[in-house]
Amino acid sequence: MDATNESSEGAPFILLGLTTSPEQRRPLFGLFLVLYVAGILGNGLIVAAIRASPALRAPMYFLLAHLSFADLCFTSVTVPKMLANLLAHDRSISVAGCLTQMYFFFALGVTDSCLLAAMAYDRYVAIRHPLHYATTMSRAVCKALVGTAWLVSHVHSLLHILLMARLSFCASHHVPHFFCDHQPLLRLSCSDTRHIQLLIFTEGAAVVVTPFLLILASYGAIAAAVLRLPSASGRLRAVSTCGSHLAVVSLFYGTVIAVYFQPTSRYEAERGRVATVMYTVVTPMLNPVIYSLRNRDVQGALRALFTGRRISAGDS
Repeated sequence: MDATNESSEGAPFILLGLTTSPEQRRPLFGLFLVLYVAGILGNGLIVAAIRASPALRAPMYFLLAHLSFADLCFTSVTVPKMLANLLAHDRSISVAGCLTQMYFFFALGVTDSCLLAAMAYDRYVAIRHPLHYATTMSRAVCKALVGTAWLVSHVHSLLHILLMARLSFCASHHVPHFFCDHQPLLRLSCSDTRHIQLLIFTEGAAVVVTPFLLILASYGAIAAAVLRLPSASGRLRAVSTCGSHLAVVSLFYGTVIAVYFQPTSRYEAERGRVATVMYTVVTPMLNPVIYSLRNRDVQGALRALFTGRRISAGDS
């Protein structure tokens, strides 16, 4: 039997989850249920408000709606299964289910990465080249950026899943994680995983590190422009906004890079689980607060959404 058939016909994986202590499971269930609901409500409301409000037709809101939708889906790939496993006795997941979960996790994670870079570029153009903003960030350009983000992410994910599907797991099927992730599964494989690790460090770096560097460059240019503002209050407000954006972006990329861009032999399950929680649960929950809920136009659109009042572009 070849590796492909052995992996597809083998026993299901057992997800060990966040903890093996029965006493910790119910408190963790309550905590992550609250975080998950908050993230779903926050991102869902942002998508609904942007779609319903004619006042939110600027490129930044178009990109933000896609980021919120991607975040909503991203958390839903892993967290519901994690919550169910915290209360269930059977924590198994089939090989096909494991690969499917992994596919959408990587696809949506890379989409997030690309959209964050697109949003940073949008703010760079708005601040550094305001006179050319309407043409540089036209609707066609925004659609191209979003389309590229979704296309690149799915191609990236497909490459990884095709390689992962060829691995054989002849040892333990107990995964020390709350979802099917690269590093813990590679540790369990008895196949040669060097080609997958090479892909992570090359193509994976291109879709993660490159957007991160573009974001840093964009915010660096924005900071230089902000420092030239004549108003001290304006500088303080802009620095506060950019600082909060960079804090969440650094949390997202920092934990992603820490987990994936290291040799499999050095991967530590406990530290990996903690880091993964940061970018699978915490940052998707924070993104609506950081990028939108402090925005007066978005606040107005949300009020209109709840009251049923129509809001026009002239009301913003």
